[in-house]
Parts: sequence; C-alpha cells; structure tokens
Amino acid sequence: MTSSASRPRPASRHLRLGAGALLGAVAVVALSGCSALSLQEAICSDGEYPVMTIGGTGSACVKDDEKVPEGYTRYPEGKVPQQVDDKWDVYWRTHTVDEKGGIVDASDTE
Repeated sequence: MTSSASRPRPASRHLRLGAGALLGAVAVVALSGCSALSLQEAICSDGEYPVMTIGGTGSACVKDDEKVPEGYTRYPEGKVPQQVDDKWDVYWRTHTVDEKGGIVDASDTE
C-alpha cells in the first residue's frame, strides 16, 4: 500500500496549474501596458518608402520601384521616420524641406 505522499499526481492537474499561471501572466502584462510587448506601427509597408511634401508637413508612401511623385521629396538621409511617433516622425510634423532642399520650420512656409 502506498501513502498519498508518494502517489503520482494526475497530469491534468499540472496542466491546469500551468495554464492558470500562464493566463495570469498574460493578464498582468496586458493590464500593465508593458511597452516591451507593444508593436509600433510602421510609417510605410514593406516594399514602400516614405516621402514628404515640399514646403509642407504632408507625407506619403511610394512603392520601392516607383519615382517620387511631383511635389514630394525623399526625407534627408538619416532623418527618415520609420515608426509612427518616432523621433523623426515627430520632428517632421513641425519642419519641412523647401524647394532648394533646405530644412526649414514648417510655419515659415505657410
């Protein structure tokens, strides 16, 4: 006769405990707003590059194999926004490129 201490536990109990712990961890992360797991929205989809309006703060995405549309220009090298609300996305909300390619405050062009 075996004692209850040495009797093997049913596998289903371990699965219930593991599933409960996993659900609890997921709930904690979801409720905490953990930024490490948040996904930032890309400025453009794969196969596209961002462009900005000349003399304004508008932007668009152009297919990689297409030319920049009239009235638009590529962002200056090293200052291209990649994600919504990243450093350069925020910067270009108040700055623009003039007809000569110079970076200016957007309020100076209106």
